[in-house]
Amino acid sequence: RAKTVHSILRHVAETCGVALEHLYTTIAWPLDKKYGESYEAFRRSVSEPGIFDGLDIAEDVMASMMLNIKRRLTPQPIKVRADIEVRCFSYEGIDAIREALLAGQACSTDSVDIKVKLIAPPLYVMLTQSLSKEAALEAVNAAIDATRAVIESKGGKLAVKIAPRVTTQREESDLRRTLAGVAEEENEDDSDGDE
Repeated sequence: RAKTVHSILRHVAETCGVALEHLYTTIAWPLDKKYGESYEAFRRSVSEPGIFDGLDIAEDVMASMMLNIKRRLTPQPIKVRADIEVRCFSYEGIDAIREALLAGQACSTDSVDIKVKLIAPPLYVMLTQSLSKEAALEAVNAAIDATRAVIESKGGKLAVKIAPRVTTQREESDLRRTLAGVAEEENEDDSDGDE
């Protein structure tokens, strides 16, 4: 954390032509006294611009510092994924599945947008991104419950193959490859039907 603060201040000092020690005495050390550590103040400044009020900071230094802070300390959204299997052999069939999956997507909120992607019938993936891990997991679980309620009312079944979890970059790239492979197979099937 101290390295991050030092790196930001060093970069600002180089770009603005200000002495690094001057930035420490006017910015970092006063923030350490006020917030316990300047890293925490820098992190909070992304969402609370008033953090630097009362400090004697030149306009160009402030602009350069905020640019660096936003680039380095803006939280990255996490991705949550759940693999589900949805089946319905009743009269409504595919319409019941579509209605159930749309009910799951309707659980989206302003901060958590839930998407449902088809892997291969009956396997679907529920995906979302959020800054809050708990909110994302809660939203995907609510979407699964809503989907289950609708599909079971229509005589179908929902099975959770892989419970909601935070995904890694590797899992995301594997999912993209799988989805691309499914789309490619569909295109090949379509071209075979034309002949």
